[in-house]
Amino acid sequence: DIDECATSPCKDHQYCLNTDGSFSCKGCDASCVGCTGEGSDKCKTCASGYVKEGEKCTDIDECNLPEKICVKENQDCVNTSGSYKCVCSEGFEDKDGTCVQT
Repeated sequence: DIDECATSPCKDHQYCLNTDGSFSCKGCDASCVGCTGEGSDKCKTCASGYVKEGEKCTDIDECNLPEKICVKENQDCVNTSGSYKCVCSEGFEDKDGTCVQT
């Protein structure tokens, strides 16, 4: 078997998996920018919104940062994978960028 992966045939956001007589390109974990294998512990560098904790790239919970990021009145922060979103609190709805009581 020739190790086709030795020539790095895959794209930057993929890793190479050598198989018998061939190879396949697999997508890196969402937390990675470039990787050497499967999972968040094989990242070359962490993607935006992720931080290296030990060997893994883990999501930053922007909603728990000391500085509040959703600053509009009656607005709550919702953490998402690699990011966050600001949503109107329960009982309020978005009307032209302002959270008004429903």
